[in-house]
Amino acid sequence: MSSSASPPPSTAFRSPPPRAARGDSLTRGGFPCRQKHNNKSKTEGEGEEGREEKGINGRVAAAASVALSAVPMGWEGVDERLARMVAEANLDQAPERRRVRDAFRDIQLGIDHCLFKAQYSGIKIEESYEVNSRGLEIFTKSWLPENCKIKGLVCFCHGYGDTCTFFFEGISKKLASVGYGVFAMDYPGFGLSEGLHGYIPSFDSLVDDVIECFSKIKENPDYEGLPSFLFGQSMGGAVALKVHFKQPHSWDGAILVAPMCKMADDVVPPWPVQQILICIAKILPREKLVPQKDLAEMAFKDIKKREQCSYNVIAYKDKPRLRTAVEMLRTTQEIEHRLEEISLPLIILHGEADIVTDPSVSKALYEKATSLDKKLRLYKDAYHSILEGESDEMIFKVLDDIISWLEEHCCRREN
Repeated sequence: MSSSASPPPSTAFRSPPPRAARGDSLTRGGFPCRQKHNNKSKTEGEGEEGREEKGINGRVAAAASVALSAVPMGWEGVDERLARMVAEANLDQAPERRRVRDAFRDIQLGIDHCLFKAQYSGIKIEESYEVNSRGLEIFTKSWLPENCKIKGLVCFCHGYGDTCTFFFEGISKKLASVGYGVFAMDYPGFGLSEGLHGYIPSFDSLVDDVIECFSKIKENPDYEGLPSFLFGQSMGGAVALKVHFKQPHSWDGAILVAPMCKMADDVVPPWPVQQILICIAKILPREKLVPQKDLAEMAFKDIKKREQCSYNVIAYKDKPRLRTAVEMLRTTQEIEHRLEEISLPLIILHGEADIVTDPSVSKALYEKATSLDKKLRLYKDAYHSILEGESDEMIFKVLDDIISWLEEHCCRREN
């Protein structure tokens, strides 16, 4: 990697056609840094004076909350009007998420994080929107090396609540700088893709959307004969494995970073609460009632990098929607029972101190997968976000392990 200044990579961008927003409008949210919201409540049996006093206090508290949230902690140097616009935006639907991201884009890329500080030249970046077979407008992005032959295709599946336009920007540029064509999409309801924010009505449908997007890329004549690899992070690891189950012979390998094969006990509600939430989800699937701890605190070890999560302004930070939580739970249970069906070459990378996704299940995945070509890399004392939330040294060590594995498998393919 070169840290010296270099010309910015060329970028092409196709704006989305105007589309009417669909779905219910609830409240905004994002992962992995949670923000507090004001809730209005009604009380019965109070005196008129008590209700009036409570109403005044409530309005004062609400006004104070809005004022305090106008410039979130850690947004140093951000224009107050921009900060207020971002803080007050309702991110339920894609048009508003796109507006906020466009306004905040340059600020995101300028934060003091090792993934953003590294400079690379000769990378062609393209962003586009395309309506898929389900009628959903999907955001996609690619990073391609301009000055060398593409060694292989890396198709990225992002984690829960995330987008491919924040931390993955630095990861993808690093991979493209050593000769890989990198492709990513935002799932429906996440990032810049159409859909109610943070809502997964069907995990299988989400996987089908991913297969449709990446299959079109692989069918491009320009990439004929190139090896292709899935790259799944956290929930994206579950997506990648489900893609493999549906396409068992279509991929040359998979990179799984802290894969969500099972959610850790600290994240999953107790069994009785799960059963109650499953029942409620049938009636109120979009509601945000699932209790959740601060995932940023649990996932990011480095405190400064944890605070920088707040710059991911279109991430979903609120409580999980009921149907989303049920779909994720069912998916992890399914994968945990199908580990023996995993047959493609794979490398699993996991922090030993991860309390978001269970590293013991990554060990079980390594042991039970029928693939003869498999590696497990465990990083001592590392948390969940090993590519974003650890020390600079650890982040680049994990990146180097991924690149070494890709190089090895591309060479095997050529031979």
